[in-house]
Amino acid sequence: MILTFDLGTTVTKATVWGPEGPVAEGRAEVATDHPQPGWDEQDPASWWESTVTAARRAREADPGAWPQVEAIVFAAARETVALFDATGRALSTGIVWSDRRAPRLPHERGAASGRTLANLAWLASERFESLASARWALGPRDAVVWRLTGEVMTDGTLAARTGCYSPDGAPLDAAPVDLLAPVRPSTHAVGPLTSEAAAALALPAGVTVVLGAGDRACEVLGAGATPDEPMVSWGTTANVSLPVDAVPEALDGRVAVSPGALGGHLVECGLSAAGAALDWLGRFTGRAAGELYAAAASVPPGAGGVLAASWFNGARAPWWDAEASATMTGLSQATTPDELARAVLEGVAFDVARCLELLPGRAPLLLHAAGGGAAGPPWPQILAAVTGARVQSRRPELAASAGALLIAAAGLGRPVELDAVNAVAAVVEPDRRAVDDYRRARAAHDRLTAVLINRSE
Repeated sequence: MILTFDLGTTVTKATVWGPEGPVAEGRAEVATDHPQPGWDEQDPASWWESTVTAARRAREADPGAWPQVEAIVFAAARETVALFDATGRALSTGIVWSDRRAPRLPHERGAASGRTLANLAWLASERFESLASARWALGPRDAVVWRLTGEVMTDGTLAARTGCYSPDGAPLDAAPVDLLAPVRPSTHAVGPLTSEAAAALALPAGVTVVLGAGDRACEVLGAGATPDEPMVSWGTTANVSLPVDAVPEALDGRVAVSPGALGGHLVECGLSAAGAALDWLGRFTGRAAGELYAAAASVPPGAGGVLAASWFNGARAPWWDAEASATMTGLSQATTPDELARAVLEGVAFDVARCLELLPGRAPLLLHAAGGGAAGPPWPQILAAVTGARVQSRRPELAASAGALLIAAAGLGRPVELDAVNAVAAVVEPDRRAVDDYRRARAAHDRLTAVLINRSE
């Protein structure tokens, strides 16, 4: 048995995997605070606490499987960072990847990563004493691995997103890499659990911890994406990722390139808020986000004339306009919360379609769905109709965890077949009438976004 932890922005998921798939699961929420507009913070202690809580809930789900766990591995959100002293005590809040307090650095262009580097520059300016006392600047996965094993290290998929390394992995001049964890392969076995960590998780101290990788690098593996069939993920945000063996010579500057966990690279487009936009709408309407998601399935294409640009963290891919903000148009006194939810889903799908148009190669005929929002209607149906491609799902909410499992299996020398542990569960064909409806709606959305982006420049 292998235990995977998916350290997401809002939820930590623990999954116990056997030879034929998941046998037990547990979840724990992770809170994000917003002390000022544009500031997104987490308590670094919550990263460890959510790991322990998710593990306990997975253990309670199948107590018999728990003693058979032989290894632990991680998938994790990228670019979140907190400062720690040499003993592991947090010296700052965790600045989440979506935080916008730090100005963009001169080298950042379009889709270039570097929020970690920018936030370290902000800390140097605004929290100098904390930075001067810090030994490490770590994200959630690396902080948790330290707590589990007593070892500090990271992998190339997370390191590449800090803005401190060149595409070939070399440290950039003047980048504070001495604060960052040493880089190892995603398949690297860090070591066994410490006795203290083993007690906290109720596992034997000899259980091996494997590093794992960033969430997108894991998701493309767990969803089964290929160089001709991209992955589209719906979670807190949305993401389009295409695994490639080699970086294409000519790439649109609005896409990012990052290392793959088991070789190759990912061509990526990270969108603005997806599930987070429904969370906001839930707070705004007094209804649960999950209820709004389900209710959107009953609304016809076009959302009653409502158009949404869900840019709650600035307009990210494919726009890369940090000053743009979320907008809804076409509202009337007859507009319902269900139509607003449908408009959010459709707006994200239009940006996904724009991102797919930036990828190298021909337009894909099949998309691999990942993320919790892809587990049921209406998102796969909307995505298929907006893009004109079939949408294939395994267990999309477990794509990152399944990818982490494949990484651990490779590192331990016991390869696993994806179809054995996360088989294809559904394929959604584009509804031809909806395709026509969305062709017209996309044109209207194009006009809206052109006005919004121009206005923000």
